Amino acid sequence: MSAQRAQARTTDWGPDPAAHARTLLERARWAADEFASFDRAQVDRIVRAAAQAGHDNAARYAEWAVRETGFGVVADKTTKNQACSLGLLARYGDEDHVSARYDADAKILEIPRPAGVVVALTPSTNPVSTVYFKVMLALMTRNAIVISPHPAAKAASADAARTLHAAAVAAGAPADVVQVVDEPTIPVVDALITDPGCSVVLATGGTPMVRAAYGSGNPALGVGPGNVPVLVDATADLVAAAERIVASKAFDNSVLCTNESVLLAEDSIAADLLRALDKAGAHVCDPVERDRLRAWLYPEGRLRTAAIGRDAAWIAEQAGFRIRPGKRVLVAPFERPFEEPLTQEKLCPVLGFHPVSDAAHGIRLARLLLRWGGRGHSAAIHSGDRAAIMAFGASVEAMRISVNVGASLGSSGFETNLAPTMTIGTGFVGRSSLGENLEPRHLVQYTRVAYNRDAGVAFDDFAGLQPWTARPTSPAARPAPHDTARPAGASQTPDGRAGRQELDLLREEIRRLVRAELQSVLGAHHG
Repeated sequence: MSAQRAQARTTDWGPDPAAHARTLLERARWAADEFASFDRAQVDRIVRAAAQAGHDNAARYAEWAVRETGFGVVADKTTKNQACSLGLLARYGDEDHVSARYDADAKILEIPRPAGVVVALTPSTNPVSTVYFKVMLALMTRNAIVISPHPAAKAASADAARTLHAAAVAAGAPADVVQVVDEPTIPVVDALITDPGCSVVLATGGTPMVRAAYGSGNPALGVGPGNVPVLVDATADLVAAAERIVASKAFDNSVLCTNESVLLAEDSIAADLLRALDKAGAHVCDPVERDRLRAWLYPEGRLRTAAIGRDAAWIAEQAGFRIRPGKRVLVAPFERPFEEPLTQEKLCPVLGFHPVSDAAHGIRLARLLLRWGGRGHSAAIHSGDRAAIMAFGASVEAMRISVNVGASLGSSGFETNLAPTMTIGTGFVGRSSLGENLEPRHLVQYTRVAYNRDAGVAFDDFAGLQPWTARPTSPAARPAPHDTARPAGASQTPDGRAGRQELDLLREEIRRLVRAELQSVLGAHHG
């Protein structure tokens, strides 16, 4: 085994992307096979070490990511990095994805089965936090992981992955349990996600990349684009709603795909809400500014990528107008939603605004907006009317609805009790196999050992047994059929002769296997 592993480490793959991918995946498979035998105490120690290392370096990598990509806000990226390291440990640290489970009433034993080798594609908008998130989930579930970062964020992402890996290995994790592609290219990524050595693809990024993951021939958990509508009805606390919306839209300059995209407000409170937004730190564009903003932001009807993750003042200046210091969001009112570019997803602090006649009208328009883009992703409502909230949730085709909270951190689970995540499933309606926020349990499955439900067939007591240490007992040590007086596996004689017989049988089996292997090798040599 050691010779094979050493060879895998030193393989010269040259310019062949398939060879490069295969080398990474082979190393990961060795690590995954070893990791699958670890018990919960070992896994907990590894996870805690990686989480602490991530948290300790959260600010450094936040600054690095902003410097490398030009996207976002250092303080907000630091918060996300902290949330995806020790924050994940606080949320999932008590969960056990390692030990066997059993239900005596149902007579079912469940044995955890890690995915194996995870190939994770990470974006440029939330690079380090997504690396942290996916590495932490892999370690919690005893999976090996190969990170393929977005080329625009490859340096910070690769270094972050190696920092977590070093901490994990120092705490006892197998070597190569976390690996990273230093020079990600389309051929390398394609080779990774299509290779049979990949157990599952975790795809976070643009639609083409996610579609490629689903078409890879390997299992994939991917996401779709966001385009979050938010409805504020007449029963809402307008001051609180405005403050939450502005804080959410400004967070990390709106690079989270869960941020609000179009604000719908009932006519009766629209003017008051705009005043509240202004007080909360938004700049409400007049018609001339709105037209300039639209023209600059959507040349030829598509979002200008230079705007992604940039602050409101910079965007306004590029569009040809200035805003007062301290303004963090640009609100752009528009009259006709049909064929309006401002209804598209905006990964920058620009918020479309459109009045609606009543809540029912707002619900219909929110549903329509998601059909144009972002279907299945997220939506939000600020309301004190439980019937309106229920109707919104039932009608709007989104898999998560944030209520009276900023959508950025609400739908991503950091300010609600949804699973905290950097990967948002859009469900069947959004053409995704994942309809929830990705969390550790999605990377482990269970073999279910089901007993005859006939009351006359006993269910065994599996307390204290773990899959990686359980071994069949020898025939001499087995209890007699239907003998319930002696626990399974107990010695048949006081002097332990059954235990020694089992050991002798094991040794003889090893000798037989060695002899067979030698004969095979000698036969091949002489042939």
